[in-house]
Amino acid sequence: MSEKLVSVSELKIHFPIHAGLLRRRVGEVKAVDGLSFDVYRGETLGLVGESGCGKSTTGRAVLRLYDPTEGSVTFEDTDIADLSDGDMRRMRPRMQMIFQDPQACLNPRMTVGAIIGEPLMEHTSMGAKERQERVRELLDQVGLNPDFVNRYPHEFSGGQRQRIGIARALALDPDFIVCDEPIAALDVSIQAQVVNLLEDLQAERGLTYLFISHDLSMVRHIASRVAVMYLGKIMELAPVADLYADPLHPYTKALLSAVPVADPDVEATRQRTILTGDVPSPANPPQGCVFCTRCPLAQSKKAAGEDVEKCFTAPPDWRSIGSDRFVACHFAEEAK
Repeated sequence: MSEKLVSVSELKIHFPIHAGLLRRRVGEVKAVDGLSFDVYRGETLGLVGESGCGKSTTGRAVLRLYDPTEGSVTFEDTDIADLSDGDMRRMRPRMQMIFQDPQACLNPRMTVGAIIGEPLMEHTSMGAKERQERVRELLDQVGLNPDFVNRYPHEFSGGQRQRIGIARALALDPDFIVCDEPIAALDVSIQAQVVNLLEDLQAERGLTYLFISHDLSMVRHIASRVAVMYLGKIMELAPVADLYADPLHPYTKALLSAVPVADPDVEATRQRTILTGDVPSPANPPQGCVFCTRCPLAQSKKAAGEDVEKCFTAPPDWRSIGSDRFVACHFAEEAK
């Protein structure tokens, strides 16, 4: 993993809040608030966190489906955050997205052949016959019968619809694909099939994935590195083996403690971390560390009389700890 394909620096996505009769701007929702990370060519970077933490917004911003409020998103040597619409259109074939809901992202009025062929019509000069052959080839690659080109999305199961979405994402031979919870709406048995398909396609085509999910077990299977998000910020980023074996951030520890273990003896004796309180509003996050109001480490230190004032007043720096590990916690060294 020596070549950076995507580099995100201090990315912020803030949505305005309007209120009153004149709809004046009275605040903003800080959906993504200062993210910095890299995605290396050929790897799968997992992005995990609880619902509402900003994962999907991050994925859409990386592809410029949302315009960044601040920060930069560099694809190879090009900062796409500042590109004009025309230049961005020329970049689109190289970066694609697999959406979360396979039912909502497919036009019910279009046949499967038209859905998959639409990117080819917009971005290539293929003729109708060549385009049809390409669509049939893509359907075969994702494990669907090429004769299904004239069927409509409602005639397929959820897993088949997701395969259609994957075929559409592959149509223009992209280098980078954002997978926005592509298995969340599927049954467990179908989830395994879709994930195996994504891994096979990555091996064949050298694809790079940003894999967004709240399923920590699946991320452990497919990802090479994992970034953990909470309230618009990344708490920890590490190689998958290091993060699951020795998490450094208290929030990462709490997330992993919620994952069931298949061994009943281990499950009966292991210690769970139960977070108290509610997730703060992204419109009014805590002044210091965004996790301070629920952090068991800060609360225990405060109860013991130790000085944890900086947890509640100063945001922790995003810093490197060891080789290829990053964390945003004032007391991360105590977990090593």
